[in-house]
Amino acid sequence: MGQDDVRQGGRPGRRRAVVIGGSMSGLLAGLQLREHGWEVDIFERVETELSGRGAGIVAQPELIAILEAMRLDTRDLGVEITTRQILDGTGRLVGRLDCPQVLTAWERVFRVLRAAFPSERYHRGIGLKGFAQTQASVVAHLTDGRGVEADLLVGADGLRSTVRQACLPDIAPLYAGYVAWRSLIAEEAIPAELFDYMTFCLPPGEQFLGYPVAGPDNDLRPGHRRYNVVWYRPADEHGELRRLLTDDRGVTHAISIPPPLIRDAAIADMRAAAERLIAPQLRTIVPLMAEPILQPIYDIESPGMAFGRIAIIGDAAFVARPHVAAGVSKAADDAVALADSLDAADDVAAGLRHFEAQRLPINGRIIERARHLGAYLQATQTAEERARSERHGIPAAVMAETAVLDFLHV
Repeated sequence: MGQDDVRQGGRPGRRRAVVIGGSMSGLLAGLQLREHGWEVDIFERVETELSGRGAGIVAQPELIAILEAMRLDTRDLGVEITTRQILDGTGRLVGRLDCPQVLTAWERVFRVLRAAFPSERYHRGIGLKGFAQTQASVVAHLTDGRGVEADLLVGADGLRSTVRQACLPDIAPLYAGYVAWRSLIAEEAIPAELFDYMTFCLPPGEQFLGYPVAGPDNDLRPGHRRYNVVWYRPADEHGELRRLLTDDRGVTHAISIPPPLIRDAAIADMRAAAERLIAPQLRTIVPLMAEPILQPIYDIESPGMAFGRIAIIGDAAFVARPHVAAGVSKAADDAVALADSLDAADDVAAGLRHFEAQRLPINGRIIERARHLGAYLQATQTAEERARSERHGIPAAVMAETAVLDFLHV
């Protein structure tokens, strides 16, 4: 698809954008640019419809405000809770905290965004091979052999970003020193004294938490919802992590391992540890994690987000550890800043420089905060990280600081 194909059916003078990546970041960028008059095509390398698998997320107020500003329906976005609680290893309640939040599933927010973006402009099964840019345009070379010319290329292709790799070849995911076991469990299996709260348990150097989210097909009816379980456990990179990422064939996977390939022995070890370490109320949940997801925790901190006519946003630019629950919210803020900056500038490159100047320091603060909150979970620690652990790893701090973005407004 050359320039004539790209501009077919478009109004003269309208600016065109190619977005690489069709998940949350890509859809948010595409919708924001369309709000500002751009014509946008999104290319997603995965051929089937995307799925968040076992992902529960916090719908931060900042995200909800952006969705509402785009006139998207945020009614029944997730499960509303008011209180957090923390249990010790014996199951004793050691603290509660008022913290109203909306907790939802990745699928729920994705469906809201996906439904709002024109299906004829969302292209599945097509990835990016490379690109070339001039002062006048950028051409995206796609895996189906076509070249798409546009005014702007946005890399919104996540942790393994092809766009970031081309622009910043020396930047790679940095393993944080621990993993998360994740699962979604039917509400009917969870006692009410757990389901109605965000509940924490803190074995030494670990964190177990659970909270309610929407059920299958975004079902929010009581009795039909699900409970999102996350258990953070230390795993040194060259020992335990390698063992966890090795399947029964002896193949060690890079970055992550598909849930069906996780060895039964690794899952059995995790469940045996629960019997020793987790509060009895939560211990009963672990056997219900039928096909748990193993998520090694990584950081990515990019030194730049703008490269001529190319921008990287969301997890393509910055991946923060999950403790701040900022992934979708920061992607939404990136998308808003991108569209606003391009509107205010005389040309694309100048707009992207302004966008970068806005978002680099904020994303950097998110990364730093997430590292502080997760320092006590790491398999190895520097002296500075041990100091962070003493402040952010105590029960009261974990309960008060996890998944809240107040630090951005200070």
